[in-house]
Amino acid sequence: MNNNTSFELNLFKSFKEGDETAFKFFYDKYFRRIQSFSVQFIYDQEEAENLAQEALLHLWQNRESVESINGIQAFLFTYAKSKCLNLIRHNKVKDKFKNDLLNHKERELDIEVLNSLQFDTLELTELERIIQESINDLPPKTREVFIKKRFENKKNAEIAEEMEVTLKAVEAHMTKALKILKTKLSDYLFLIFILIYNN
Repeated sequence: MNNNTSFELNLFKSFKEGDETAFKFFYDKYFRRIQSFSVQFIYDQEEAENLAQEALLHLWQNRESVESINGIQAFLFTYAKSKCLNLIRHNKVKDKFKNDLLNHKERELDIEVLNSLQFDTLELTELERIIQESINDLPPKTREVFIKKRFENKKNAEIAEEMEVTLKAVEAHMTKALKILKTKLSDYLFLIFILIYNN
């Protein structure tokens, strides 16, 4: 153990003086450890490998600032942690940009689809009839809540007061109505969306 320590101390001295063979010793000793440490943060084996290489290159370029053999480990892990956090922050910004871009593209596509579709009066009338029939088929109280909410733009509290029911009952009727309509109108949802968008 003492021999190894002495061996490493000599290597450290050589490393500080710019001996590439000594650097390779520390490179081999720490590369996998830094890679394993990094992958716990960024969940990307290849990126963690790049980061470990970068950390060790940074160590080599800044070897004069490392004052003891124990300082190598602290230097490498501190550098890797900092880079991992930067990468996580960068990826969050990138993901947000991607989502914003995707939403924008989807909206553009929706508008293109809308502009390319030509509804005739007959199609619209038929669709309106299907929607109205689906609403008429709702249970009476559920239908009443749905109409007050969606077509009369009333708040839940107003509906509850008018119908002399609790707020929870109003919410339950709306949930039930939406569930039934979603099932009944599932084949027409895209057209309904286009109609709503167009109005």
